[in-house]
This record gives sequence, C-alpha cells and structure tokens, in this order.
Amino acid sequence: MLFEDLSLSKSIQKAVFEEGYTEATPIQEQSIPIVLAGRDLIGCAQTGTGKTAAFAIPIIHQLHRMVGSSNKAKVIRALVITPTRELAVQIGQNFDRYGKYTNLTQLTIFGGVSQVPQVDVLRKGVDVLVATPGRLLDLHKQGFINLDHLHTLVLDEADQMLDMGFVNDVKKIVKLTPNNRQTLLFSATMPIAIRELAEMFLKDPATVSVSPVSSTAENVEQRVYFVDKTEKRNLLYHLIRNEKLSDVLVFSRTKHGADNVVKALRKHGVAAEAIHGDKSQNARQRVLDAFKNKEVGVLVATDIAARGIDIDQLPFVINFDLPNIPETYVHRIGRTGRAGNGGIAISFCSKDEAPYWKDIMKLIKVDVTTISDHPYPRHEGSPTEEVKPQSNSNRSGGAHKSRKSANSKQNKKRWY
Repeated sequence: MLFEDLSLSKSIQKAVFEEGYTEATPIQEQSIPIVLAGRDLIGCAQTGTGKTAAFAIPIIHQLHRMVGSSNKAKVIRALVITPTRELAVQIGQNFDRYGKYTNLTQLTIFGGVSQVPQVDVLRKGVDVLVATPGRLLDLHKQGFINLDHLHTLVLDEADQMLDMGFVNDVKKIVKLTPNNRQTLLFSATMPIAIRELAEMFLKDPATVSVSPVSSTAENVEQRVYFVDKTEKRNLLYHLIRNEKLSDVLVFSRTKHGADNVVKALRKHGVAAEAIHGDKSQNARQRVLDAFKNKEVGVLVATDIAARGIDIDQLPFVINFDLPNIPETYVHRIGRTGRAGNGGIAISFCSKDEAPYWKDIMKLIKVDVTTISDHPYPRHEGSPTEEVKPQSNSNRSGGAHKSRKSANSKQNKKRWY
C-alpha cells in the first residue's frame, strides 16, 4: 500500500515523501488505519520493521486535525513511553521529521542529564512528549507534567520495559492518564506478562503482528563457529583482524563480559567500546554516536542496551555469547540486513552453550553454515549433528591456510 492511499493530511504526506517513504511496510499498512480509527492497538513487531512510523504518523495526523493552527496554550496530547534514552531520542527525531510541516511540537525527556532545559520547554507547552519512565515520574512529582488532556498513550518496547524492571513505573504512569485515552502497545515479543499488561491497560484492542519472532531475515547470512569458551576472545580478534571487519556489533550476555571483551580488543589496537546498563546515559550516547560516525569499529553490547541501536547499514553482528532465550537470537541478528542491505551474523558456540544452539535451531528452522576450519576449534567434540550446515567453509580468513600449523600448541598464541 502506498502512503498516499492511507488518507493522511497533505502536510504529513509531503514530509513522509521527503523521507523517502512511498510504500508502507506491513506494520504501517496494518496499524495506521487502526490508530486513525481511534482504536487501541497491540503491535507485535521487531525493531527495524518501521513500527515507530506506524504510530508516530497517525498520531501526528490526529493531533494536526485536533489542534490545527490554534494559538491556544499547548498541552500534552500524546505520550510515548520507552525504556532507554537512545530509543527516546530516535522516536523524538521521527516525530520532528514526520511533523515538520505542522505546527506540532515535541519534547524528549530522559534521566542522566540536567532537567532544567527539559523543564523550560515543558513550561512553554508541547503537543507530544517522549519519555523514559523514571524522568517522567520525577518531573510529574515536581508538578511540571500534566497528563489530564492526554489523547494517546504509546507503550513502546513493552517487553524491554518489563525486563528492565519498569513495570511498576508504567503502571503509575497509566494511572496519571485519562480513562478515555487511546492506548497503543508495541512489543517485539508477547510473553504472558505482556499479555497481562495489555489486558490491564487496553480496551478491546486490535492486534497486528508482523515478522514472526521465529523468522530470520532472508538477506542475513548466518554462520556458527564451535569454539572453546576460553578461546572466544582469540577467535573474535582473529576474525576482526583477518577479515578486516568494521562496523561490528558484538553481543555479550553480561555487562562484565562486555567490558572484558572491549579491554582485550583494545590491547591489540582495536577501537572498541561497550554499551550496557551500568554506563551513564551520556556515556552510552557518546559511544553510540562514535560508532555511528565510524570512530569506533566494534561495539560490544548487552541485549538491553542494544535495543537503542538503530543503524540501517550494520554489516556484521557477532554473538560472542549465545542467548539462553532463542527468540533473542532472532532479535540480535535482525540488527543487520536491514533496509534491503545484506548482512552477516556470526555465532560462537562453546560446549556449555550447545543446548542454547539446539533451541535456536529448532526455532529458526533454517540451515546455518558451520565454519569448522578456524584456528580455535572446540575440543571434546562439536555437536555438528545438531546443525544442518549448508557447507563447511574456511571463510574465516586466509591467515590459517595450514590448519595443522595454526592449531598446534606451540603456534597458538593467546593475545589477552
């Protein structure tokens, strides 16, 4: 469906066209008419499917019709709650772009920075507020935020807010809003806790689900390396050096593990940074900006922090640690191969992670190429019977043409 067929105002159509949008994505095609009709909505969609536009565009349309060119004092009519600063900033930027030919204003607020500039804008009045839960509740408690006139509430990345412990904050925020509001809930996964949350807050919602969580992008090439746990950092550096990888997003299961990987890479001159929950909001944003600007070639992230990463042309994702939840694997590798671009997803599987890999293979139901010819093969047997490889390859680089030599104890040097 074309955007011009969605009954949007001319000013919004113009802005959307200038952004290069002509045809709506599936989540947009299905969600926009529902939101325009005023219904509550549950949207199950992963990052990269265009879901921000799926709620931002119809909200702007509604508010533009509601407010028009009125010179009345502005009040908060749309509120978007999202778990991280990075996501909040991206959503706010999208509202600015899609609504640039309207007189609507938006403000993005989050913690970790001075509240003074945010309060100054709130005092002047805004139509759309994008916020992280903690800062919103803090400013409301201080009397700077009034949600009595709210028309639409959006709960974005609901599953991640649950994982990050924001569920009680979200419940407090919902209680501050009018009962007759329109509520839109978006989540990459739909566990029982999210369904219960939806039943609590939404009224007779329509449900839209795209890109099933079990599916992986067709244009993402998937590879797996069976490797001893103690050799993962060696293998990571080997691939980065010999394949000359850059713009690499590496997933670590823990914050401590992410920091250790970065420390090891830096010792050998690799420009690497970590992003996780222990980093301040300012530090996380600086790292993300450096990665986007290609000042940093390798970004090591935990799953929670990675939700805030929105880069269209990310060529490589490496699962340094396999996730224990198979759906998370799909979310991770979905960071590459976006916007029609190709991508490569590489996974390291140690002996203790074999059950995780088996579960992942059951979920995705696709063949993954096993790279067996590399300097750090896993000992005590590799469960290749769990995988239906497309091929065995030595694409891990030409620096190990003589595997016997590369694998010999006397030639295998640790670099960390």
